[in-house]
Amino acid sequence: MGQQKQRNRRWVLASRPHGAPVPENFRLEEDDVATPGEGQVLLRTVYLSLDPYMRGRMSDEPSYSPPVDIGGVMVGGTVSRVVESNHPDYQPGDWVLGYSGWQDYDISSGDDLVKLGDHPQNPSWSLGVLGMPGFTAYMGLLDIGQPKEGETLVVAAATGPVGATVGQIGKLKGCRVVGVAGGAEKCRHAIEVLGFDVCLDHHADDFAEQLVKACPKGIDIYYENVGGKVFDAVLPLLNTSARIPVCGLVSSYNATELPPGPDRLPLLMATVLKKTYSLARVYYRSGLWSPHP
Repeated sequence: MGQQKQRNRRWVLASRPHGAPVPENFRLEEDDVATPGEGQVLLRTVYLSLDPYMRGRMSDEPSYSPPVDIGGVMVGGTVSRVVESNHPDYQPGDWVLGYSGWQDYDISSGDDLVKLGDHPQNPSWSLGVLGMPGFTAYMGLLDIGQPKEGETLVVAAATGPVGATVGQIGKLKGCRVVGVAGGAEKCRHAIEVLGFDVCLDHHADDFAEQLVKACPKGIDIYYENVGGKVFDAVLPLLNTSARIPVCGLVSSYNATELPPGPDRLPLLMATVLKKTYSLARVYYRSGLWSPHP
């Protein structure tokens, strides 16, 4: 009897979400594991990073990166091991960083892979602090934020992989670091584990008042990951020449219409004109950081 062929499980995009994604937007498929051709490698996924940008890739709205096709494997950064190789640069057992997405196995030409060495201490770090989130935090804060000793840095989504790294770098640069997170447990983690000076729960009814007290000298740098009411509370506190690296606006990713409330554009433009602060978007694409799409 021949050996039973291995099977590959993969999650594909079945339909485009309207608002928050639901299970019906995805479909689990299974088929035989493919055989690598000449110059190709077969990869077995060990770690998959689930990141907020994936919500944008589910939509077909114009963006900095193309959408996932209906029926296509969901995208995602992965750490994998080479199972079989017909490529001169890769051997079975090699650890690699790639973008195999939501599936057990993948075939690659090797062009989009990064070797992680023979015995990486913790391979998953390449999807976090040593990978895309870490580079986004490092370059966004240092290149756009340009922190100086004694300045006040406010970090939204403070316990996420980007925010956590931003806050720790800010402390190394001598900043007073104020985190914003959702819930008391996350705030405790930001202070006790990550070393933030203060962390505020944005669910609190008096969040805006707490932010004023936490930033008595105003805000010099706001690392934006959230948007919404957090940005509304930050805006009046920005100092002259404040900097805002914009990494994401998670609060609006599932929005189907504009939220109710006052139009903040006049206040935003007045702040720009009076305080001359700078705002720039942070992009990280294919291993290269850029301030532009």
